[in-house]
Amino acid sequence: MKPLPTSAIVFYEGVLKNGRKSRLPPDQPQPAPPSCWPPENRALLEQYYAWLIADGAGRSCITTYYLPMAGHVLGFFTQPHPQLNLATDLEPAMTFVRAKRFGRSWEHCCQLGLNRFRRFLQQQRNFPDWQPSSPPSLDRYQTGLPSWLIEQLTHLQQQQQANWRAARQKEAITQFWSKHSRLWRWLYSHHSPQTPSDISRNQLFAYIDTRLSQKANPKTINQELRCFQATLRFLQGRGYPIPHSLLRLPGLQEPSTLPRFLTDEQVGQLQADVESRVEQASDPVAQRNALLDRALFYLLWQGGLRLGEVEELRLADLNLKARQLLIRQGKGLKDRVVYLTDTALAALNGYLAVRGEAASDHLCLFRHRPLSKDFVRERLRAARQRTGINVTPHQLRHTYATQLLNAGCPITTIQQLLGHHNLNTTLIYARVHDHTVADDYARAMSLIEAKQLPASDIPQPALSDTPQPKLLALLDGLHPLNAQQQAIVATLRQELLALAA
Repeated sequence: MKPLPTSAIVFYEGVLKNGRKSRLPPDQPQPAPPSCWPPENRALLEQYYAWLIADGAGRSCITTYYLPMAGHVLGFFTQPHPQLNLATDLEPAMTFVRAKRFGRSWEHCCQLGLNRFRRFLQQQRNFPDWQPSSPPSLDRYQTGLPSWLIEQLTHLQQQQQANWRAARQKEAITQFWSKHSRLWRWLYSHHSPQTPSDISRNQLFAYIDTRLSQKANPKTINQELRCFQATLRFLQGRGYPIPHSLLRLPGLQEPSTLPRFLTDEQVGQLQADVESRVEQASDPVAQRNALLDRALFYLLWQGGLRLGEVEELRLADLNLKARQLLIRQGKGLKDRVVYLTDTALAALNGYLAVRGEAASDHLCLFRHRPLSKDFVRERLRAARQRTGINVTPHQLRHTYATQLLNAGCPITTIQQLLGHHNLNTTLIYARVHDHTVADDYARAMSLIEAKQLPASDIPQPALSDTPQPKLLALLDGLHPLNAQQQAIVATLRQELLALAA
């Protein structure tokens, strides 16, 4: 593989000299060579080149699309680049590319290269690194519904929208309509009720039977039923007559599931994987990516953050001195504080040293941009391929809670750390490997067994078979110890000797 050029200006001069021009119309304007550019434009191309390398761009993309398209822009705009209009002054470069008539695939790649140069210029000018997204298409969810119901569901959406995080508004709107319209769409395709009063319980039972025949699980069906009843209560509050029997319809019995968590051994393997990738990184780009992966791992595992909370962390939310992270507007728009261990703090400091610059103040960046929606999932999927451990972001959160509980952390403290509104949500972790329950069971069973046999019939182990000598040997091997630890060891030694006497 050819090495990257040492100078962007020299490379672009070669592009102009050796580029194919046989298909260009005779009157087609061509970009001016770098010798005709203002000095600040020549410096800008070198800065863009360094930015691309730090961004982890591929060698072929840099030399084939990114640098040539940036050079074309500056070649057509011979005034100082701060005067360049990002909306109109980049288009002559694409016109020049189209005039070469190399095909749609080539033009598409050149357009991507132009978009990347535009993003670089936006960051240079401290413009926001995002554009407002278009509203989601809701036709598939509204087709077949009467206009009055669409209007009322829109009002209900707008009420609930006040509690949705801004970064997930588009996704949340789509999910709202998917959940709240499904049962209504089925009703209007099978029964066409004129008003909510025309809906009967038997129709809802028929819907449940239909969904069960489609292999939908009870939890999904109950969620659809709850969304339907929430809409009915909303309509009732707006003066629509609603049969009370529809609001009292019970749901299906749901299976009682336990949260999926990782064992200590699995967490250790993942931890070893992220640490080894940092140590084995062979170049700055690989090292920065490995440091980012490590920081994400500790935020999810030792911080218990939700995926969306990791994506939306800002630099201002990190207090290194206090060893805290402020989670702003988490689920339910609740703020909370997360504390950082020494290991997590070191991982974050290591990443911040190579984070790089961006127009956004997001804590975690990839290629100078905030993390995309599925970025963390993809990074963990790659870790699963390396280690063979099936891991997801939420599994690490479950693991965090389970390990805290097993270490004796009060359940109310875990509730605060996880950001749960209801304590019952946190109590589900008490059913997973709760050592307190296991200890209580073992103690109770020992008393039960003792009552079943006379004391003389209970087999007593010989002194040579008891574990005291092994435990004493282990205590002797503990070193070095501070004063408090030495006192604890001395107490343990006395207790063991007393048992052996």
